[in-house]
Amino acid sequence: MIEHISAVTLAVKNMARSVEFYETLGFEVVYGGDRSAFTTLRSGGAFVNLAATPGYKGRWWGRVIFRVDDADAQFVRLIKAGLKPEAPREASWGERFFHITDPDGHEISFAELLRVTVSTT
Repeated sequence: MIEHISAVTLAVKNMARSVEFYETLGFEVVYGGDRSAFTTLRSGGAFVNLAATPGYKGRWWGRVIFRVDDADAQFVRLIKAGLKPEAPREASWGERFFHITDPDGHEISFAELLRVTVSTT
């Protein structure tokens, strides 16, 4: 049985720019760095790998979603850091979330699980 995703690896054009972006999101470098061909970053139990890929054109491929305790607080933190995420919104499936696109076109989401009450009547 698969328990969770251990890491996601993303192709990047410019390692230094991408490392700075993910550090601004709240990740810390645990391997490599802004001059490496491969870098691993961590936030809590979530890992993002960045692979320098010459010629990478940067196009939408999907989305990585990270669970957070407070989507609004994360949103405000990113705004204060000078980033431009989409406004948070609530989803019918019980999450409050927002998206931001990294420098290489990868869509990153932060989602807060809302307390959903189920009626028994």
